[in-house]
Amino acid sequence: MHSLQFTAESSSNGMIERDFTVGDVPGVLWSPASGAERAPLVLMGHGGGAHKKHPAMTGRAHSLVTGCGFHVAVIDAPGHGDRPRTAYDEQEIAELRRAQAAGEPEGPIVVRYNARLAELAVPEYRATLDALQELPEIGAEGPVGYLGIAMGTAIGVPLVAVEPRITAAVLGLMWPDALFEKARRITVPIEFDLQWDDERIPREAGLALFDAFASKEKTLHANAGEHVAFPRFEVDSAVRFFARHLGRAVTSPA
Repeated sequence: MHSLQFTAESSSNGMIERDFTVGDVPGVLWSPASGAERAPLVLMGHGGGAHKKHPAMTGRAHSLVTGCGFHVAVIDAPGHGDRPRTAYDEQEIAELRRAQAAGEPEGPIVVRYNARLAELAVPEYRATLDALQELPEIGAEGPVGYLGIAMGTAIGVPLVAVEPRITAAVLGLMWPDALFEKARRITVPIEFDLQWDDERIPREAGLALFDAFASKEKTLHANAGEHVAFPRFEVDSAVRFFARHLGRAVTSPA
């Protein structure tokens, strides 16, 4: 088992930000600046082509940390952020760019590539969770949530399907092709986001993935607009969702 090593620390906007590594996987942990109080953990997954400190990640983390006092962590996916690309990564990205330039469907390429990333990333997330739960401010018995949109869902669905410590998840905006079987194994509460006018992922495909989850409690949030118009206010709903299911009160506007 790889231990967690903190490599940098800073504080701003009510959060402490600590960079870490687990083995050779880099990540970041955000915690309340008010102190190392025992609190639930929310794992996040970033989108394709992004990284652990992408503005979407830091913004969501700030809402979860300052809104509910959660600890929030994300790792760079394989071939993203501070992790070097392999020849396979370069090949798949080049094929995606070619398809986009030619006006061809990108779904088959994204689904294939993200499925391979998930095979690598799921064990890394589980090892990271092992290491984070060694910290006294998180602990082995505390509740854990997962938040991941787009590629964060391609990794998150397989992760939630096999990781019993994750008891609630916010997911969305991903093709279902490689995820149906795993979604049918998920029974924890789910909040699922969908763009009604998504030009990349057909509406019917998003609805089919939502339908596949075996959760008794699952909520569909469908917003007007295209793929990139995913509204920022959905993070406010995610904060309330995790507050309900991980056992914290919303302490300030997110």
